[in-house]
Amino acid sequence: MSTRIALATYERAPGLAPDDRMLIPALERLGIRAQPAIWSDRSTRWRDFDAVIIRSCWDYHIRFGEFEAWLAALDADAIPLWNPAPLVRWNADKRYLLDLAGRGVATVPTMIAMRGHADAVESLATAEGWDRFVIKPAISASGYETFALRTPLDDASRATIARVASLGAVLVQPFADEIARFGELSFTFFDGAFSHATVKRARVGEFRVQTEHGGTVDSIVVERALIDQAAAVVRALDVRPLYARVDGITRGDAFLLMELELIEPNVFMSYAEDAADRFARAIAQRLG
Repeated sequence: MSTRIALATYERAPGLAPDDRMLIPALERLGIRAQPAIWSDRSTRWRDFDAVIIRSCWDYHIRFGEFEAWLAALDADAIPLWNPAPLVRWNADKRYLLDLAGRGVATVPTMIAMRGHADAVESLATAEGWDRFVIKPAISASGYETFALRTPLDDASRATIARVASLGAVLVQPFADEIARFGELSFTFFDGAFSHATVKRARVGEFRVQTEHGGTVDSIVVERALIDQAAAVVRALDVRPLYARVDGITRGDAFLLMELELIEPNVFMSYAEDAADRFARAIAQRLG
């Protein structure tokens, strides 16, 4: 009997995102039968699968209670999940950046305002001397409720901060001018090994690089020193992830982490030759 795995997706992409579809034939070549399954579909019999790989679950941040319950159900049934539930829970709250900074990872400076404390956002930015800064919910994805603001704040900016603060804890970070000039680098790793790099650029007049906001993605060749710095982020984890996307900027010769994506990142397999096969081999190795 062949191994059967679920590639978890969400309702708006029931057949998986285009990039993730590349995994199905790559896994088939290894004798592994993979099929998309909507994570929130209560009719799915997850115990019928030998493992579940989280892929295009791009609504998890706005349905996080349900998503956590789904993770817990898979755990209760001892269904292998990658990345594993404890790592996913840790990565879902962007306060993980503070944890990684404490482990010696160079990150973009990050401050936290607690839920409902909109006034703290302005106080933090002012205290740090940030005349332009970015806010986002601690649990968010795809540029959701992410804004770049300037001090002194006007009434509209304060209203925006109040709305974001009503959703939960808020990340406050200085605006990274490097993104507008050079783009944001993404390093993809499979089972701890570097696979390929891409660069994401924002459209004119926008600072968010996600394609949902008009951003673009291109393959890029990066120097070994930057790859090594990105790899050090993955090595800082207690558990080696099956897949990881390390996003950040360069400042001088240093790589600064902006996001470590361990839940449902697009890993841009279509931008690198044989990337889908590398991902498939990593999955096969985990399956034993």
